[in-house]
Amino acid sequence: MCGIVGFIDFNKHTNINILEDMTNTLHHRGPDDSGISFYESQYANIGLGHKRLSILDISSHGHQPMSFENLEIIYNGEVYNFNEIKKELQDLSYTFNSTSDTEVILKAYHRWGIKAVDRFNGMFSITIYDKEKEKLILLRDRAGVKPFFYYHNEDLFLFSSELKSFHIHDEFKKIIDTDSLAFYFQYGYIAQPHTIFKNTYKLKSGYYLELDLKSKKIKELKYWDVIDFYNCEKLDISEDEATNRVEDLLKSSFEYRMVSDVNVGVFLSGGYDSSLVCSILQNQRKKKLNTFTIGFEENSFNEASYAKEVAKYLGTNHNEYYCTAKDALNILPKLAQIYDEPFGDSSAIPTVLLSEFTKQKVNVALSADGGDEIFAGYTKYEQSLNYYNKSKYLKFILSFYMNKVNPKYIPILNKTYNFETRYEKINSIFKTKDCVEAMKITSQYFTENQTKSLIKNKYTKIKTNFDNKISDINDDLNKMLAIDYKTYMSDDILTKLDRASMSVGLEVREPFLDHRLIEFVSKLPSSLKYKNNDKKYLLKNITHKYLPKNMMDRPKQGFGVPIQTWFKDELKEYFLVYLDKKRLDDEGLLDSGEVVKLRDSYLSGAKENIQKLWFLLMFEMWYEKWM
Repeated sequence: MCGIVGFIDFNKHTNINILEDMTNTLHHRGPDDSGISFYESQYANIGLGHKRLSILDISSHGHQPMSFENLEIIYNGEVYNFNEIKKELQDLSYTFNSTSDTEVILKAYHRWGIKAVDRFNGMFSITIYDKEKEKLILLRDRAGVKPFFYYHNEDLFLFSSELKSFHIHDEFKKIIDTDSLAFYFQYGYIAQPHTIFKNTYKLKSGYYLELDLKSKKIKELKYWDVIDFYNCEKLDISEDEATNRVEDLLKSSFEYRMVSDVNVGVFLSGGYDSSLVCSILQNQRKKKLNTFTIGFEENSFNEASYAKEVAKYLGTNHNEYYCTAKDALNILPKLAQIYDEPFGDSSAIPTVLLSEFTKQKVNVALSADGGDEIFAGYTKYEQSLNYYNKSKYLKFILSFYMNKVNPKYIPILNKTYNFETRYEKINSIFKTKDCVEAMKITSQYFTENQTKSLIKNKYTKIKTNFDNKISDINDDLNKMLAIDYKTYMSDDILTKLDRASMSVGLEVREPFLDHRLIEFVSKLPSSLKYKNNDKKYLLKNITHKYLPKNMMDRPKQGFGVPIQTWFKDELKEYFLVYLDKKRLDDEGLLDSGEVVKLRDSYLSGAKENIQKLWFLLMFEMWYEKWM
């Protein structure tokens, strides 16, 4: 894993010193090696920078930028099937100087052009400079595991693995995009292709950019989209056939992601997804796997005992660490640096801690993210369908009366947890005619009305992957799974893990995100994913081949964090300092009255949603760091 950075400056103001400084901001992503290339062409100044974390071919032969004939590459990620592609290229008379996947990618592009990506199984952000055609190609992996940002304003084009590199450049204008800010407060992340800044974007998953230096034109082109596979005819296949095919795909994917020239470990939570990864991998090898778990002293959040039980059953070399409020206090000041745009997923704290803990023993770890989005593991799918599927008559009647009644004045219920927000969300779901919109509403923290009250300036709704249209060949559940794969999974879950792990130079691989798996599972009827009120039905059946059902069959907990308790005690001071009225008024972005009212209500013991205050805190800490 690595960090990449660069620029095309048509004004020719940007020099090699700026390139070096931009590259050095990504040292944490690649502490093992560094390289830059700087060119002054007739059209522009061109810079390519690379920070390397050595995983495959740890010798100097893997150094980047890497050149071959008219092409030069910088690359972040792993292409797991590179040896097979390499053999194909060798049969076509290509020779190789290294054992790295970088050289394979470069020569594959030389041979097949952009169609080479169809052969790549992996996670990647790739930049290739074609000196002969005077073109720059920027390419991001299918699921969006690896980040790719770019800034385009007037005659300056910047790109990087992380936004922090852009702040080095004097001509980067950091203007907050209020539309994106509103989305952040509603969902806790900013969906691609948007970022917190104007003129600054995330390269969309499964897309590439082509920048022509002669014409200055930029094309954004799609090469893969999960929705294209969901929109295929559903397979007429038996449950046994589907189970066997999925198991074979998982075995192949898991083994691909064990290929490394350094030590590999596995994150183990004790839930179905990570337990299945460990089970299959340990079943296929004699050497003990290294497994890693984070626990909490608060029992309602702690899954460490389940992970320990699974590890004992499988015979792994298990390692566990318990996250305390003190740990959170130590990590909290780092979050704005690690997540260099506002990011509200509070499980970033244990994810950073788990990454630090794991890095002490291995350089690569496997994580089981994606299982819930692929196999229907979240309760939000049930909740959304439950509200959405109420009869039209009932929805009309309920919505009519809900519009007439202010939830603040409903006795008893108005004292329950987060009642006003839940009331407004249910009312909004009753009005919608689309199941994906129902899931989108279910996923909100600040509702639309609350966001309008919170943000001082007017904003408009940004267009995101939530707005993608899906064929009615899919039932409601499959529609929600397709959109969740392109939104929450990519822009929250994968963002969280990439920044946390790379902040300590740990490479994390995602075996459930092998594109062959989702291409197959997307064509399965949802009845194989959710059956008899059993979430992840098919995946659970596979897991029970390796682990006793009575060991695994328990309510899903998720990777929650006890911030509700922590901020009443150890972390209370953060709310008082960062959510201060004068501070907020000086910034001028948020309604200080709304913020302080929410803060004081929580601190006085009211049953407020702590995640709202966490989103506010994360924004204010980010603002202090970067603005």
